[in-house]
Amino acid sequence: MSQINVGIGELAVSKTKDQVLKTFGLGSCVAIVVLDPKVRVVGLIHIALPDSTINPDKAKKQPGYFADTGIPHLMAEMAKLGSHPKGQGFIIKLIGGARVMDPNERFNIGKRNILAIKKILWSYNLAVVAEETGGSSSRTVGVDVGTGRVTISQGS
Repeated sequence: MSQINVGIGELAVSKTKDQVLKTFGLGSCVAIVVLDPKVRVVGLIHIALPDSTINPDKAKKQPGYFADTGIPHLMAEMAKLGSHPKGQGFIIKLIGGARVMDPNERFNIGKRNILAIKKILWSYNLAVVAEETGGSSSRTVGVDVGTGRVTISQGS
């Protein structure tokens, strides 16, 4: 089984049954796992920040870094493999959004990421079916393309 590692601000999509998409060290970042059971496409994105207006140049070079540019980019990449362009029938799971290195909750990056992601998904009429978010521990996430099974472990 081959593994595709997804770094911060990156995404991957696959239809290859013997692949695993994996991302590491989700602190305040959020991974979105998208499963399209109709055409058996899986997508994974590692979002770092909610809003690209703070760095439009970075958003152009690395749209997956921000929720507002990353989600449309993920949808477009999945559509290239046969998924519905607006996500019809998608199963969506969120992981991450922890409160790390922010004990006084001054910045709330994790919470802001989660809220921004849900708002954008709602604009597509999509809902999250499962999530493991918040808390104070980082997480690592893998998704088996062949089965759609998502594994989550604490730490990197």
